[in-house]
Amino acid sequence: MPGVRPVRPAHRPPADPRALTRTTSDSAAATGRTLELIEQLGIDLDPQLLRLALTHRSYAYENGGLPHNERLEFLGDAVLGVVVTEFLYRTYPDLPEGRLAKLRAAVVNAHSLADVARSLDLGSTILLGKGELATGGPDKSSILADCLEAVLGAVLISAGRDAADRLVHHLFDPLVRQAAALGAGLDWKTSLQEYAADSELGAPSYRVTESGPDHDKRFEAVAIVANRAFPPGTGTSKKQAEQGAARNAFEILTAGTDA
Repeated sequence: MPGVRPVRPAHRPPADPRALTRTTSDSAAATGRTLELIEQLGIDLDPQLLRLALTHRSYAYENGGLPHNERLEFLGDAVLGVVVTEFLYRTYPDLPEGRLAKLRAAVVNAHSLADVARSLDLGSTILLGKGELATGGPDKSSILADCLEAVLGAVLISAGRDAADRLVHHLFDPLVRQAAALGAGLDWKTSLQEYAADSELGAPSYRVTESGPDHDKRFEAVAIVANRAFPPGTGTSKKQAEQGAARNAFEILTAGTDA
């Protein structure tokens, strides 16, 4: 997009010397599928910036006030919004503004970001304080979403706009196309309900069970359509589990395959 692409900074911000004293185990946290993907995309990412992107404020506060990832998160949120918006504009030239806005909201939200982060096993690499670790922090949607945005911000600062674009497109273009194929409500439950109504299968219902302690609940939901149960969906909330169950049922029914 002309006029939007920022100039790559000539120098990086000076590293806080305290960040260089982290233990070997802390440094090893900046590994895994996230780093592998970045390398596969040919992105040259400064390891210190990646560690900063993975440093939650709870860890920073417990370790003497280290820098944390919230500034990078702010930057990454802006990059994500611009890239997804441009992709929507160019890919769906016939859609009105209202539909484009709904599609963007269906993709750029905490739940979607958290799911992408989980696919990268990002939670296992985040540096968290003891309190967050004890209360399921590595799988909290808000923490995962924020850290993923911080990684995008780190890529922008370290490798430039083109690299950040490549990473966003790789991670989010499939979600955009998926959302565009959903019903008017842009969620799996609505799509399943519409399909069931059009096919005269009756209204779907859901069977939900929960497990785990209060601070770390896990939910499992099974969608039932025309007395047929489909593979379950899981999540950290009833809504998330039901959406996963609806997706499983919708994809099986529309593909004409058996569970």
